[in-house]
Amino acid sequence: MTTRVIYPGTFDPITNGHTDLICRAAKLFDHVVVGVANSPSKRPLFDLAERVALVQHVTSQLTNVSVVGFSGLLVDFAKAQQANVLIRGLRAVSDFEYEFQLANMNRHLMPTLESVFLTPAQENSFISSTLVKEVALHGGDIQPFVAAVVAQAITAKLQP
Repeated sequence: MTTRVIYPGTFDPITNGHTDLICRAAKLFDHVVVGVANSPSKRPLFDLAERVALVQHVTSQLTNVSVVGFSGLLVDFAKAQQANVLIRGLRAVSDFEYEFQLANMNRHLMPTLESVFLTPAQENSFISSTLVKEVALHGGDIQPFVAAVVAQAITAKLQP
């Protein structure tokens, strides 16, 4: 059986933590679809097309990974992608509470969709897109947390 999984997120921006999970999922499953959520309510730094392009650039060496932008319900995206597994990352216990509720709601809406949780490598356990943007906004070095192309894109966006 071919296992097609989705790894959804806003990826504003994609971090080394996200990239690590994508690489690990690509080793575990036949095909990984990275779903870049539109999420206009989050007021992203990058628009959807920019985020899709950055994720594509960062994952371009992974032959069994595709990147797709989406809007709407996650379960509808999963159905459209013919995915039966949802990958989510857990950095801390606080993430689990939210992800547990989300997994149960998704299971209610699409009983065939299984949620699989991956924990980050220790060096990525504290990284979040929000923290990366905050560090960059205050002139800090974000190179250890994102790919070079992403750091350049953030710097360009934040220049006055």
